[in-house]
Amino acid sequence: MPKIVKPAYRILTPICGNSILKHIEPIARTCYKSEDKITEDGESAKKIVKNLIKLGHEAMIEHASISVCFTADLGFYKDITRHRIASFAIESTRYCMYANDKFGNEICVMEPPFVEPGTPDYDAWHKAIVAIEKGYLELAAMGHKPDMCRMLLPHSSKADINLTCNLREWRHIFKLRASVKAHATIHSMMRALLKEFKRHIPIIFDDIEFDDAELSDWAKKTMDDIDARCGTKV
Repeated sequence: MPKIVKPAYRILTPICGNSILKHIEPIARTCYKSEDKITEDGESAKKIVKNLIKLGHEAMIEHASISVCFTADLGFYKDITRHRIASFAIESTRYCMYANDKFGNEICVMEPPFVEPGTPDYDAWHKAIVAIEKGYLELAAMGHKPDMCRMLLPHSSKADINLTCNLREWRHIFKLRASVKAHATIHSMMRALLKEFKRHIPIIFDDIEFDDAELSDWAKKTMDDIDARCGTKV
């Protein structure tokens, strides 16, 4: 039977917001030769980074980066890899064989958006997923390699996606992908992650605002669930 999982993220980079700002500050002050204004309490770092964001001098925040591992569907993966100023490592269905006594002899798919378990819509989706898994396992039993078997895998297929990019690119990603104009499976995940970044890193993401009221009920519920399961509070 196919394994069904919920969307999730895991921040791979240890985050200390004040340390990030203190790292950026002397680099930015090189431009103005104002290193003498650096203070040990970190207040000067907060001040200059706030001004950098206000002035649009965001090249300076490219000097800090964060890695995050997402568990998401292939649709998420296809959209997020359009951000070219980033590095990716993605679970490969070409090399991972979900049969032959590996991965529990089952395919893994993401919980579908907009449909509730027990409804005719969900039953239709689940029936299709079961049929796909059956075909996948049959091809594997015939001796086909993963790169052939994967031709059957659906858009719902789960993938672990590691994304590393600098803070300027994270700002760009959030502005595009946390918007309701993005697909719900993406903007619900990105809003949960944006909230976490705001909790841990002062100033850099504070100006990126979205109204949660504009989310669909499904997206709001999903975002809150991701934040509760994956987020770390401070």
